[in-house]
Amino acid sequence: QVQLVESGGGLAQPGDSLKLSCAASGIIFSIYSMEWHRQGPGKQRELVASITGGSRTNYADPVKGRFTISRDNAKNTVYLQMNSLKPEDTAVYYCHADPGPAGAYYSGAYYYTDYWGQGTQVTVSS
Repeated sequence: QVQLVESGGGLAQPGDSLKLSCAASGIIFSIYSMEWHRQGPGKQRELVASITGGSRTNYADPVKGRFTISRDNAKNTVYLQMNSLKPEDTAVYYCHADPGPAGAYYSGAYYYTDYWGQGTQVTVSS
């Protein structure tokens, strides 16, 4: 059974920092690109940051220079360090395991299914 479990959300003031974690189980974690998405009130879900199995990272423009995505393959965990938080960062943050359009390859097999966590609420307010 695949599980992605996010943690670390909560209430923060503008300028504060939070660190989100997403612990994965039931997948070969190292072969997946891992992503953080968010969905703010009344908004569509958007990609915030991504990290490949080889730790190449990419960020959405609104969070560049403030957020850092990282992964620990030994712990099957991806992180999102969020600094200088703004009220517009308020959203439910979701972890996503993405095999990519060509699938994720491991030991003679390709894996094509993606997985989502249940989300963790981040609220930034004074």
